[in-house]
Amino acid sequence: MFRFIVIFLAGAMGALLANRGIAVFNDAVRPIVPEYREGRMTRLEFASTTFGLSFGLVIGFGLPYSLMSSIILVHSLWLGTDIIGTLFPAKTMDGWYKDKESLFGAVGASVVGGLYGVALLAGLSGLVTFFESLPVNVFDAWMGISDPITYAFIAFPCVAIVIDYGWKKGVISSLIVIVARQIFAVNGWGYEDAVTMFVGIVLLIAFAMADKSEDQTCLASLFSDRIKNIKKNIVWIAAMGAIYGLACNIGLLMEGPISLTQLSEGDKANAVATTVARALSFIPLKGLTSLTTGTFVTDGFGFTATAGLVAPNPALAAVFGAIVMSLEALSLLLIAKLFDKFPGVKKSADSMRVSMTKLLEIALLAGSVVAAGNMAGGLGYFVVAAFYAMNEYFKKPITRLAVGPIATIFVALLVNLFSVIGLFAV
Repeated sequence: MFRFIVIFLAGAMGALLANRGIAVFNDAVRPIVPEYREGRMTRLEFASTTFGLSFGLVIGFGLPYSLMSSIILVHSLWLGTDIIGTLFPAKTMDGWYKDKESLFGAVGASVVGGLYGVALLAGLSGLVTFFESLPVNVFDAWMGISDPITYAFIAFPCVAIVIDYGWKKGVISSLIVIVARQIFAVNGWGYEDAVTMFVGIVLLIAFAMADKSEDQTCLASLFSDRIKNIKKNIVWIAAMGAIYGLACNIGLLMEGPISLTQLSEGDKANAVATTVARALSFIPLKGLTSLTTGTFVTDGFGFTATAGLVAPNPALAAVFGAIVMSLEALSLLLIAKLFDKFPGVKKSADSMRVSMTKLLEIALLAGSVVAAGNMAGGLGYFVVAAFYAMNEYFKKPITRLAVGPIATIFVALLVNLFSVIGLFAV
């Protein structure tokens, strides 16, 4: 029962923060929040864009990892609550409790977000049972969607180096990262995936800090009002931190697929190291998008997960989580000053976003092709490839991140239908 209460609170708070524009989980959605807040985008446009950017990752990234163990990957929960929060009305961002429409939106988003969390926790085992009970068991094959993502995603610093500093530095950086990873792997030291990302980020930051290109933009002053918007909502951010820290401590939520796998295997030390490495790597991206939009990150920079894991009990995990996420939000002015001093770091944040998106598109497509092929052989390859190519020419194409997973679900349903009517043959 305690786990259901915590997941309800986590889902409710995630949806509420998204509805109020206080915090959004999806890094690709955060930059469009000001478009809605400042009247350049309708609520329907905002919600549909959020759905397009989030749904594919829920199906193709969040759920497969969440089904692997009793721990839920935060992407399954908070990408979903981003969608839920943006679907409900939010006529006013400030003083919303005085406006009936906005109050309805906030309460409605919270309740539906909380129920979504409960359904997610309760439904995972049921979903496994359902897939395994179908005439053709497609569950094991569907799990393969996420296989390329874990390893492709950690290449994003090297891709960002190519974008900003040319292919030679990118290739050299990639070779350094590969060698570092293999040294840890062949010696059995562990941490190889965390090391891969960490070394890549160190190289990217080194190039960025050495970048002497001039930038007259002063983030600290330009976005001071948006920093104030985050600071005035610090109580809500602290509450989210408390819930998240507690959830990590009791093994309910985890911040990434690598740390989730490590924790599910009982390797807590490696999981802690991975959370630190990922948090450090995301500071430039999450920091810049928070600064420029006035909207924080639902899970903070990532150190809240670390705090939850190292806390000796759930009560202290909640306290540590609240403190850590509050400090992350309050550090934005310092981060702005760092970006102003080293403009290359600021430039790298946008390149990281681009590289992450490209790598996720490739990984989700590759995983979907392999998963569909394992389900249905040539038929699976045909459906995914055809749908992906045709989607580009649809009147309203689906975001590329979602195409592969949606096509794979269609293949799973198709092979079971064909099996029932006697038309299925791999």
